[in-house]
Amino acid sequence: MSLIKDSVKVMITGTSSNLGFNIAVRLLEQLPNDKEITLIVTSRTLPKAKESISEIKNHVKNNIPEKTKLLEFDYILVDFTDMVSVLSAYYDLDKRYKHIDYLFINAAQGVYNGIDWYSATVEVLKNPVDAVTNPTYKLQRTGVASNDNLGLVFQANVFGPYYLIHRVKHLLAKGGKIIWISSLMSHPKYLSFNDLQLLRSPESYEGSKRLVDLLHFASYRRLKEEDGILQYLVHPGIFTSFSFFQFLNPFTYYGMLMLFYIARMLGSPYHNISGYIAANAPVAAALGKTKQSLKVGSACNRSGKEYLKYEEVDTTGKEDVAKYLEDLSKEWDEKLKHQITNSRQK
Repeated sequence: MSLIKDSVKVMITGTSSNLGFNIAVRLLEQLPNDKEITLIVTSRTLPKAKESISEIKNHVKNNIPEKTKLLEFDYILVDFTDMVSVLSAYYDLDKRYKHIDYLFINAAQGVYNGIDWYSATVEVLKNPVDAVTNPTYKLQRTGVASNDNLGLVFQANVFGPYYLIHRVKHLLAKGGKIIWISSLMSHPKYLSFNDLQLLRSPESYEGSKRLVDLLHFASYRRLKEEDGILQYLVHPGIFTSFSFFQFLNPFTYYGMLMLFYIARMLGSPYHNISGYIAANAPVAAALGKTKQSLKVGSACNRSGKEYLKYEEVDTTGKEDVAKYLEDLSKEWDEKLKHQITNSRQK
């Protein structure tokens, strides 16, 4: 593979997800045609990376053929719940690139254990819009740690990506952009400062996204002033994600989809349903169309016409979160200082 030396470098974590795929295609649609593009796909496994590349290639060929000759692919194998894998991804990036223009942190792992169907039924009957906007009936396991002895969801969604950024900051310096994908459900109530690794939390996924919010507001000014890196915080609203399909059958899936459309018709701005609409805010941020000082969400009206919705965030505790992650990074710098791996050998 001959990587294009002066191309625009785009790296998307979680490229194989519905949102990751749509971030890729929307960005490719909107980037100008005057420069080559290197799209860096990430995955835990090589077959999945190849599958993602194939799907994006087919979409480009059929929908934006003018980009075909401008586009080149690369892949990075990384498992954010494995710190050696994260370090290996850093070594591969540092070896092959001098600069990364766009880094989308689309990590989204949960430890779901099913659905409390009784609670789900009660919530839908009481308030169908709220039931599919702020659901409390998704069951999550507690106490799940990674092999690195870190909270698994904390590591997958927050610390693993944060540590990668910590390592590749020099590649993003002087103009690179980081886009953190948060969630609509990242309320302060989901995070306890006595449990920052979310090991005791029954809502570890939501707590991880609250940490992402606080991390962004603690760090975006410093990244800009010290490194020339622009960091943005977005959320995709509510859309059809494949991560929860294992707990649904055809009846419950289409029932959920129907409730999404009902919520949209009743005025919910967040039920985008389409992954393409959900990718609006991440791509708009990457292209400099949003503010760093606000969280911006993908939204649409009753007819599905998309727009951006700006939100203010309660940033209480942001410095505590930033210091915790900084200190933890130093610990792992020490633990990993003699560890060198190459992800392409996995």
